[in-house]
Amino acid sequence: MNHPIPAPAIDWPDAPRQHAFTHWLNSVAPRHGLKPDTLRSASSDASFRRYFRIDGAGTSFIVMDAPPPLEDVQPFISVAALLAGAELNAPRVLEADAPHGFLLLSDLGSTLYLDAMNEAVARGEMKVADTLMRDAIAALVQWQARADASALPAYDDALLRRELQLFPDWCVEREHGVSWSAEERATWDAACNALVASALAQPTVAVHRDYMPRNLMVAVPNPGILDFQDAVRGPISYDVASLLRDAFISWDEEQEIDWAVRYWEAARKAKLPVPTDFGDFWRELEWMGLQRHLKVLGIFCRLKHRDGKAKYTSDLPRFFRYAHKVADRYNSLRPLARLLEPLMGTTRVEGFY
Repeated sequence: MNHPIPAPAIDWPDAPRQHAFTHWLNSVAPRHGLKPDTLRSASSDASFRRYFRIDGAGTSFIVMDAPPPLEDVQPFISVAALLAGAELNAPRVLEADAPHGFLLLSDLGSTLYLDAMNEAVARGEMKVADTLMRDAIAALVQWQARADASALPAYDDALLRRELQLFPDWCVEREHGVSWSAEERATWDAACNALVASALAQPTVAVHRDYMPRNLMVAVPNPGILDFQDAVRGPISYDVASLLRDAFISWDEEQEIDWAVRYWEAARKAKLPVPTDFGDFWRELEWMGLQRHLKVLGIFCRLKHRDGKAKYTSDLPRFFRYAHKVADRYNSLRPLARLLEPLMGTTRVEGFY
């Protein structure tokens, strides 16, 4: 006799969604030997998605709760298939109720690259961090070389500019209460034009768009790749910049360059369209990273003011350092560096410089 599966002990925003989830879980549980009474929180992220872990037949699984219309699971499903086709280690979609935003996924474990790297650095074991990073670089080259990016949304002029606009809207005006003069706005516009032109001049590949240690798992094969649903077809340097100049861990520039060279050499060997001169590639990477860092400064402030997630602003100083360092290095971007300096001095977070 089949006994009804009890509703999981998870907080739900409303009863209808809880009912829909319980009904769906009941329907898929027998196929995987799921034990609903083991359902527990696995993680959440900066979006409206939640992840639960649940035990099943001889293993554990991950359940994604992505409430529509706030989240759409279809891009996740599509990109997961691209990663599988590239023979990379990403969660497999085992069950899907796309209209309700429920997915059952394979479980890649619970050891984040970020945690493993931080622990290795604290122990003085840089070789461990280096090995992890080399695995991440090899997987990135494989992703770029094998994934068919043609069906992915384009990282085009409009999207690049929408992302950059997050910085003045949320970081400058909302977080700092600053209104730029017409001259300062012209400086900002000129910098945006330069960064967008640099990005659009690069060859395009499949871009994960958040390829960083917080979205990589220590796994077999290594790494496990997460949070890929926002993938686009875009500049080849983007994911390398994300990996080397991360939101949550920083490296000496000498180490960044070492890993960048290793990526560049592997990319050339795989016949990816990187510049033949490493110096040219490094410049593209820096400018692409600057576009990303300005965007993230805006996103982190938006998370605080719009979504009530203030914890992300603790990393604003890291991104101001990244952005100012690059802008100050190149003559054409130096006016942008001057524009950033007053904001850096008034950032409402402890520990800046």
